Formats: sequence, C-alpha cells, structure tokens
Amino acid sequence: MRDRIPVVVQGRWRGLLARGLWGAAELTVTVGVIVMLLVVHQVWWTNRQAVAGAREQVAALEEQWAARPVAEPSGDSAGGGLPSGDGVDGGQVAGGAADGEVVPSGAPPVSLAPSAGGSVRPRPGGSERAYAVLRIPRLGVVVPVAQGVSRRGVLDKGYVGHYPGTGRPGAQGNFALAGHRNTHGEPFRYINRLRAGDELIVDVKGQRFVYVVGKTLDETSERDTGVIAAVPRSAVRPEYGYSEPGAYITLTTCTPEYTSKYRLVVWGTLRSTERR
Repeated sequence: MRDRIPVVVQGRWRGLLARGLWGAAELTVTVGVIVMLLVVHQVWWTNRQAVAGAREQVAALEEQWAARPVAEPSGDSAGGGLPSGDGVDGGQVAGGAADGEVVPSGAPPVSLAPSAGGSVRPRPGGSERAYAVLRIPRLGVVVPVAQGVSRRGVLDKGYVGHYPGTGRPGAQGNFALAGHRNTHGEPFRYINRLRAGDELIVDVKGQRFVYVVGKTLDETSERDTGVIAAVPRSAVRPEYGYSEPGAYITLTTCTPEYTSKYRLVVWGTLRSTERR
C-alpha cells in the first residue's frame, strides 16, 4: 500500500499542472484576441469612420460654397481672400526665438505635437471648424482643413489641422498644417512620397491656391517649431528650410510610421491664385 501512495500524489500534481497550463493557454489566447480586436478597431475601423466623415465634410463645404457665391474682393488680396467669419486666425507667426520656437501673435509658443484636445484655442467662432479643402493630386488625397491641431476636435476626425497663429492660405507667411500618418483617416500617410514640383491645392470659398512642393525634411524633433515659422527653417537641422519671406505651405506628420517620436516635414511655395 505504501508503494502506491506516491503514484496517487504524483498523478494529482500532474492533473493540477495540466489544468493550470490549459487555463494559462486559454487566458493567453483570450488576451491575444482582445488585443487583435483593439488593433483592428484602431487601424481599420477608425480609418473607415474618419475617411467617411472627412468625405462628407468636403462634400458639405463644396455644396455650401456653390450655394453662396462670394462677392468680388475689394482692395488688397494679401489676406488670402478668406472672408471674415471663416474661422481663420489672421495672426502671423513671429519668429526670432533663440531656440527656434514659434511665437504666434496673442498665443503661447506651440510645438509640433498635437494637443490631446482642448488646449489649443483658435479664434472664437472658428474653433475646430472645417473651412477649406486640401488636395494632393499625386497621393489622391482630398481632405478638409480645420482650425487647430487638437486630436479629438480635428485630427482624429480625419481632418488636417491648421496650426493656430500661422499664416492664412494664399497669404505671405507660412500656412502650416498637421495630419495623422497612421489611423483616423491617415491623410498624411504617404507625404514622404511627395517630390519637388508636386502640387498642393487649397480650396476655400471662392478661391483656389496652388502650391508646389519645394523641399522636404525627413526627420526632426517635435520641438522643432522653426519649420512652421513665417519663413520656415529647421532650428534642429538649419541646413533645411528657407531664408527669404514668401507664401509657404508646410505639411507635418509623425515619423517613423506607427510612432510619434519624430516629425516629417514637407514645404511648398505658392504658385498661383485662382477665382472659383
């Protein structure tokens, strides 16, 4: 009898170990499925939602513009032809900070890191409202432009955000934009494929501004706000950028893909202004 007792005890331990391993395996599979579903939601479903919402907003803007023709502008058109009330802050970026930080008129310094939502305060009446359409023919991108760069209010909707305090479309200065590279519509996913001479078209009510890509910066710090200054030039890599005043456009997004460690920058200059 004594010789059989260890066999019974050993069998019980083996059974407990097997059940424990089976439970751990089930838990691992369950957690894996949950993670996979979260990834699918973040990468696929948010894209579908954001792209659909952005397309609807573009259609709504174009319908609104067609129904409400713009009166011929009077006087100087240097302000970009945007009528008052379109939600675009007329302030320009004041450069000159020792560390390359951008100091918008009437606003604190900003960085290239989008806010979580609510920390950016555009002009009252224009907060986070789409007022323009950006078209990038080479990439097939057609996306609304809204004031501000908050995630919840602008970027996560699949829109492109206009950095507060930077220039207006078509005006002297730097019309600086931010957009997601991955998830939530990812309108700027492939801007690394843009080359010199490619068109960047900005439509607002009654006008079209055609920019052409001039220069790119493949990687810089999120604190390098010199790239969105009125005369854009990297404060981190000063060999990249411009040295003369002009009418510029800047596209910024995160890089490498699926990270937010650095920023990718594309610059363009205004080629033409057209009435629509």
